[in-house]
Amino acid sequence: MIRRRPLQTNHSISRRAFLGGFMSAGSALALGGCAGLGATGARFDASSLSVDSTLLVATTRKPVNGARAKPWFGPERATSMTVARAKLVAPDESRLSLASVGLGGWRLDRIEPVPADAGDLAAQAGGGDVLIYVHGFKQTFETAVLDGAYLSDAIKFRGRTMVFAWPSKAGLFDYAYDRDSAMWSRDDFERVLSALVSAPGTGRVHIVAHSMGTMLTLESLRQLHARYGETVTSKIGAVVFAAPDIDMDVFSSAIQRIGPLAGKITVIASTNDRALALSGQIAGGMTRVGAAEKAAIARLGVRVIDASAEGWGIVNHDLFLSNGEVQQVIRRSIDGTTA
Repeated sequence: MIRRRPLQTNHSISRRAFLGGFMSAGSALALGGCAGLGATGARFDASSLSVDSTLLVATTRKPVNGARAKPWFGPERATSMTVARAKLVAPDESRLSLASVGLGGWRLDRIEPVPADAGDLAAQAGGGDVLIYVHGFKQTFETAVLDGAYLSDAIKFRGRTMVFAWPSKAGLFDYAYDRDSAMWSRDDFERVLSALVSAPGTGRVHIVAHSMGTMLTLESLRQLHARYGETVTSKIGAVVFAAPDIDMDVFSSAIQRIGPLAGKITVIASTNDRALALSGQIAGGMTRVGAAEKAAIARLGVRVIDASAEGWGIVNHDLFLSNGEVQQVIRRSIDGTTA
C-alpha cells in the first residue's frame, strides 16, 4: 500500500538500501524485539547474485522503448508476457562506499529480452533451486526488480532468482487498477510456475510474495494445484507471504483448494501495518490477512510469524526488506523445506 520513498540521486538510492542502512548502522531500536521471531544468529554464505549479478524477469507489463532503455517496462498491460535478463550493478561494499552506511544499493543497468516463452524458463534458470519474488502494490518495474535483488542478496540465496513483474501504475490512488492487473496476470504466473515445476532439471521453486502480489500468487497456486494435483507438492519449496493484502475469507477459501501446498506457506503478519489498515478500509472494513491476529491466521492451517514487535516505523509494510530478523525467517523457511 503506502510506500516510503527515499531521497533520490541520479541512480536513485533504493528504499531497500536506505531501510537496510538503519540495520547496518546497528540500530538497537530496530532489533529490540527480535527474540519474538526466534532468531538463531545464523550466518549464511554469499548469495549467488554476488557472483553473477543477473536476475531473470518474467513480466506482463508492456515494454517501453523496446525495453532497451529506462523505464524498460511501464504500467500498461502487455498482450503477451516477456522473459528477460536484468543486468544489475552490485553495491560497492568497500569501506568508504555509500553502501557501507546503507545509502547505496543495487542498480539496474540494462535489460536483455530473451527470445523465449514460459516453456523455456527452466533452461534460462539452469539447474538447482529458483527463488521467485512477486512485488506488491504501487511499484515500478525498476523498484520491483531492485527489491527482488535486495531480498535475494540479503537472505544469501544460492540459486537463480527471478522477479515476476505485473502491471502497476505505481500511484497511491491506483489501487483498483493494480488489484485488477495483479489478478489479470495470474494465468501467466501459473504458466511460469508450471514450466519450472514440470522441468526435470529444476530443483525446488521458492516464492516470496509481498502485499497485493500475494493475492496473485495464491490464485496461481490454486490453478497449479488444479492442474497437477498433489504431484506438484514436492517441487514447490517455501511460499512466504509478506504482509499479504488479502481478505481473510478469500484467503481461507483458497487455502482449502490447494491441498498440501498450504503446508508450504509462511505468513509474515503485523497488526500495526498501517498500509493494510487502509487497504481494509478500502475493502469495506474487511481485515487483511497480513494485519490479522496470529491466532486467527494460524487456524487456517498455515505457519504464521507475528512481526508486530519488529515494526518501529510509521507504515510497517516492508519489514521483509527492512528487518534482518524477518529476512532470517524467510531464509529459514527456505532451508526448512524439503523436496
